[in-house]
Amino acid sequence: MSPSRLPPLFWLLALTNLFVGGMVGLERTLVPLLAKDVFHLATGGSALAFIASFGVSKAFGNLAVGALADRHGRLAVLRAGWVLAWPVPLVLLLAQNWTAVILVNILLGVQQALTWSMTVNMMIDAAGPGKRGLATGLNELAGYLGVSVMAFVTGLLVAPLGLRTPLALGFVLALVGTVLAFMLVETGRSAARPPAPGRIFALVTWQHRTLSSAVLLSFATNFKDGAVWGLLPLVLVSRGFALPQVAAVAGTYTLIWALSQAAFGPLSDRVGRRTLAGGGVLIQGLALWSLSSAGTLPLAFLTAALLGMGTGMAYPTLMAWMADASGPDWRATALGIYRFWRDAGYAVGALGAGVIAAALGATAALGWTALGVVLLALAAWLRSAPRPVAEPG
Repeated sequence: MSPSRLPPLFWLLALTNLFVGGMVGLERTLVPLLAKDVFHLATGGSALAFIASFGVSKAFGNLAVGALADRHGRLAVLRAGWVLAWPVPLVLLLAQNWTAVILVNILLGVQQALTWSMTVNMMIDAAGPGKRGLATGLNELAGYLGVSVMAFVTGLLVAPLGLRTPLALGFVLALVGTVLAFMLVETGRSAARPPAPGRIFALVTWQHRTLSSAVLLSFATNFKDGAVWGLLPLVLVSRGFALPQVAAVAGTYTLIWALSQAAFGPLSDRVGRRTLAGGGVLIQGLALWSLSSAGTLPLAFLTAALLGMGTGMAYPTLMAWMADASGPDWRATALGIYRFWRDAGYAVGALGAGVIAAALGATAALGWTALGVVLLALAAWLRSAPRPVAEPG
């Protein structure tokens, strides 16, 4: 099936995920700066707690929604997620203390778990088994294009409107996303009784070499992104970059991440998953180390682009690898567990980087994060089997 022959529902789901990603992009540039300039938090664990709260709630949300989708269908879960989007911009606009920001990021994490997890499951359903890399690549392209565009736009609006007012764009995102969700139709639910979630959790987390290696690589990817999200704007500002330049560098990272997935996802359908996934995570670690010491704007753009490319190599490939190695009656549950561990990386990366930043500075924290990513990539490569192993009955 060529992209032009995919059903209209597939493209409507991709459009929906553009607005799902936009809800995260709303925060990408502004909230780290709110922590510093409005709430006067020093760089460290407290300042990055909003990312940790997002990562933990999204991780546990993913753990729940996969099993719900296998039993009750995808569409109801997706629509519930869009209902939860509405309070996010309101709280960010009105928050009088940092606790409110942390709490609303718990809600945002759940909202992302419900919406993003379901769009990717539904796109895999709609594309069929021969195009899983294409489906995950286009899903992630749409989502991270939304992240990138909103991160860039809100950064540009800071100078004329201040740090808070651009957050009102979240109401537009919530409205369009809700309308789109109610235009969609169900792509299916499992007809067979799926295995017990505890059995699938053990299989995905440590028993199955392919599934557990994909989990480790995905954890490394978001471990890196938690640190980048919280610290990169602050590092670049400390080096004298203007806010529009900071927004452009951050936007380049997520834009290349978004666009490259449309190439690497389908490529993995043809050449296999393992090399692209492992190589992509290794490139992320090396690029982050270079970005952590970039002193000029051209070098910052170059290393941000490499960081985005490495992430784009891994993200859709890992999702398709998981789908290959899981059964149709428990695939949504397996993907939910995978996304649980992947999004736990946000929390661990943000908190770990915050602790190191408080002791050694933000630049050192990014450098140590890069080393951790390289080590995790090598460990996953050694553990993984060259080809997926058959799923259990």
